[in-house]
Amino acid sequence: MRIIRGKYGRRRFTVPTNITARPTTDFARENIFNVIDNLIDLEDAKCLDLFAGTGAISFELLSRGAASVTAVEKSPVQGRFIEKVARELGDKNLRLLRTDALRYIREATGSFGFVFADPPYDLDGFGEIPSMVLESQLLHPGSIFIIEHSKAFDFSSLPNFYQHRAYGSVNFSIFIIPE
Repeated sequence: MRIIRGKYGRRRFTVPTNITARPTTDFARENIFNVIDNLIDLEDAKCLDLFAGTGAISFELLSRGAASVTAVEKSPVQGRFIEKVARELGDKNLRLLRTDALRYIREATGSFGFVFADPPYDLDGFGEIPSMVLESQLLHPGSIFIIEHSKAFDFSSLPNFYQHRAYGSVNFSIFIIPE
């Protein structure tokens, strides 16, 4: 795993072979962060990384100056890897929640300026996740929400849909909550 840009840019971490997550490719991550950089000033942003997996998105957000990142990951293997990388970076602005992301979406009461979700593509009910996030308390006026998905999904009919981006086989749907 490579952090692309920012204060931790070019740092590499060896992902354990027993991790079951499907990490966002460096190519797709670099391109979606180019889009994100044009939509929101991440510096001092309060961010949420749902289904955090290896934490690649969380660490990219921290590297680019996010004030705080909450990473939600229920897998113990992935959680230990995220903690290990956070220790190595010495970054205190990451909060790891070892819980089910779907439960977190339903029960959360705080909101974030930026929310990223990368659920397993084969997760039961995958297609309902964007609506769950959009209807939750996680977003406030001005928030940006991005979900990574396969080409099998089209979320363009949902409220506050902004645009779709595809990088190879990786697709992103972007939502912007109006101010």
